[in-house]
Parts: sequence; C-alpha cells; structure tokens
Amino acid sequence: MSVKKYKTPFILTEKERTLEEEFRHVLGLIYKEDSLNDEEGKYITEEVVEYWEENVNPGFLEYRKSVSEEHTAVEWIDGEEGGAIFRSMKGNEYIDCLGGFGIYNVGHRHPKVVAAVRAQLRKQALHSQELLDPLRAYCAHLLAWIAPGNLQYSFFTNSGTESVEACLKMAMLSTGRTHFVATTGAFHGKTMGSLSGTSKAAYRNPFRGALLDFTHLPLNDIAALQAHFEGSEFTGHHIAGLILEPVQGEGGINLCTNDYMRKARELCTKYGACLIFDEVQTGMGRTGKMWGCDHANVVPDIMAVGKAFGGGVMPVGACIGTAKVWEKYIENPFLMTTTFGGNPLAMAAAISAMEVVHSEGLVQQSKDKGDYFIYRLKRLQAQFPLIVKEARGIGLMLGLEFHTNEFGYQFSSGTFKRGVLVSGTLVNARVVRIEPPLTITKEQIEHVLDVMKETLDEMEAEQQKMASKM
Repeated sequence: MSVKKYKTPFILTEKERTLEEEFRHVLGLIYKEDSLNDEEGKYITEEVVEYWEENVNPGFLEYRKSVSEEHTAVEWIDGEEGGAIFRSMKGNEYIDCLGGFGIYNVGHRHPKVVAAVRAQLRKQALHSQELLDPLRAYCAHLLAWIAPGNLQYSFFTNSGTESVEACLKMAMLSTGRTHFVATTGAFHGKTMGSLSGTSKAAYRNPFRGALLDFTHLPLNDIAALQAHFEGSEFTGHHIAGLILEPVQGEGGINLCTNDYMRKARELCTKYGACLIFDEVQTGMGRTGKMWGCDHANVVPDIMAVGKAFGGGVMPVGACIGTAKVWEKYIENPFLMTTTFGGNPLAMAAAISAMEVVHSEGLVQQSKDKGDYFIYRLKRLQAQFPLIVKEARGIGLMLGLEFHTNEFGYQFSSGTFKRGVLVSGTLVNARVVRIEPPLTITKEQIEHVLDVMKETLDEMEAEQQKMASKM
C-alpha cells in the first residue's frame, strides 16, 4: 500500500499516512457536525491550501491573494437555514452578497429544500435510466406552469452551461441552421458551445478554431441587430438563434432594454430564428420578476435555467422550449440524453425551490428589497463620485461600477475583511456584483450598506493621503 507524508489530523507534526487513513480522515471531516476548535481550523486550512496548490489550481490561490487579505479563508458551514450567512473555518461570519453567483435565491440550505432532498434520498438517489422517473415529469410540469407563455417541454441538465448547450442544439435541430447571434459582454458559460456565445476574448481565444459560428453585436443596439438579421437573410447566412441575457451578469450587470427584447422577438419571428433567453442567473425571481424576460412581456422559443433552480442545495439546470421547437426531438428522443440530468435528488430540490419562491413571495421581496438597495447604492455613488462611476441593476441583481479595476479590488477586499462577501464580474473587472439571497433581511441590508460606506471612506482617505504626497 502506498504511503504519503501528511500532517496527522489536528496534530501539527508530520507522519506517514496510508490511503486508508487518509480516507478516514477526510470522511471524518464530512461526518463532523460540531464546530471546529482553533487548532482544527488552523490545521484544515493549511491542508486545504496545500492540496489546492498541489491538486486543484494554484492560479486561483494567486487570484485570491490579489483580492483579499484573507485569501486562505475556507468555507465550513452555513448560518441560519434559508438565510444569507455563512461561516469560515476560523468561525468568522459573513453576509453573502455574492450568493454563489446567483444560486442562493432561497437562501443557504433552506429547510424545505434540504428536507425534500433528504426525503427523496431515503427512497432513491439516482434512477435506472430506463423506466419513467416520476419527479422528472412532475418537475417539467411545474416548470412549464411557471415559465413564460407557451414554453412546454423540458430537458434537464446539471448546470447552466449545459442548459445553454441544450438550447443551442435545440435551435439547430429546429431550424436546420448553425449561425447564432449574441451580444458583446455576454457570458453564457465555458463549455464549448456556450463558450461560443460568451464574448470575452481571453476565454475564447485558446479554443477559437473549435467554436460555433457566432456573431456578437452591441447590447441594446436595435439598428445593428436589425441590420444583421437583414444582412444574414440577404447573404443566405441564416440565423438559427439569438441568445440574450435579460441582464448581463458576468458582463457587468448590463440590462437589456425592454424595447431591445421586444425587437429581438419581432426579428426572430420574422426571419425564422429561435429567440433564446439565458435565464440561468436572472431566473427564479432574481430581478424582481420570476424571469428577466417578464419585464418586457416577451416569450422566447427556448429558455436556459440553472443556478438558483436547485435551491442552493443541488446542481440543476433545464432547457425548456415550445412544442414547435421540440418537434424534431420528439421524433428522435435519443438525439439528446443525459446520465445525471433530471435525477431524483435534483428534481426534488428544484420542485421544492420553485415552491419556496412561490409560497414565500420571494419575487416581490426581490423587487422591494432591490428597489431600496439600488436607491442607497446610488446615494453612495453620489457621495463618492471619484471612486464609484455608477450603481445599476434590477431586483437583487445589482452592481457597482468603479472608475478603475484597482478600486473594484480594494472595495471587494475591504468589505470582505468587514464580513461582507461581494465579487467582481468575469467580463468587466471594474464592476462589483451584489447578488444576495432573496431572503436577506432588511437589517442585514442596512449592515451591508454601512460596511460599504466604511470601505469607501477608507478608500477615499487612502486616495487623499496619496494625493498629499504628490
């Protein structure tokens, strides 16, 4: 049996450990329900950093160093069930205003979602793949009930990027075309098809020869969109689909105007293309409507769902479309299959998450809390105009744009050391994203705003200090 040198659990000395001992050690952490003492927390933190460096990706550790003084903070446990709190191994408590990039709409470990998954686990975890699994049917039925317009059929996935992949394949299958349109600043994922729709060159260039045929147009430029549709029709480079995020999340919290979404619907209908809404981040009440496209009363042909669809407990996604889009797939249901998509545990989580959003009025809560939050953020922008360029967003999908990337990093680091987690966006580093659980309390929002004010005060004082030395 192979042996490696490790530090003995909770004893800061080195010792030979076998593979069996290592399994026992790690499983012991999983089964451990009580809090860690200081020595345990220190040891596990050191071990996690070591293994991350050796076996995951040291580049991420370097990124964490650049944005936080507490770059080795290790998550350990959530706070109150269904709330906006999590705790590190050191016992530090944080208000989560990143929300797992939008997965915690119903809060951390909402008791209803956890209970549903546990109940299903006692019966069956995964399905046989051959028989009819009931929760997939029920989940598809409920999703169709709450989805926009005549969206009817669902294909379930394990993530948002898989949902986008399925949407693209459905559009190609339905139209017989392969040319797609997306927007500059778009982020649709990083698997090969969805990466094709993502616009940032740094993510695209290493894989350029393998990407799908995508054209990226400026967001909200109706004239450019119309001209491209007309030009594509004239040249025979027909469009299979136009994919839009109602709010660009990773792109910097950029809102699609209602007029742009309506024009997109008009052009797709006229030229026989599929209108695809990527609601992976904007869905499930995040923007103050159940779906981001509801703000414009526009119904897509296909819609991608993910992130919060799993209730912050299970990874779940979906591609939902109209009966017309599904025709070819119905003819051959084996054109797209999935081993784990739509599994019983995931479906239990998604069904419960939809119920919680509905029964607890989280869509209206998102609107009301978001209206107050953005009002206060705009006041901060007015108070610190040389640091903050703009506050924008809708519902609880908000962003602060800074004048420089460095300001954004300083702000994220400053709020984190004060117990509030925010994060920059992947496409536009100057924008700090604020996406707390929809269950965040008004008292927590006030505390977050106080922390942001303290951080900006500190940044302004530092700028004044630097200016006085020049």
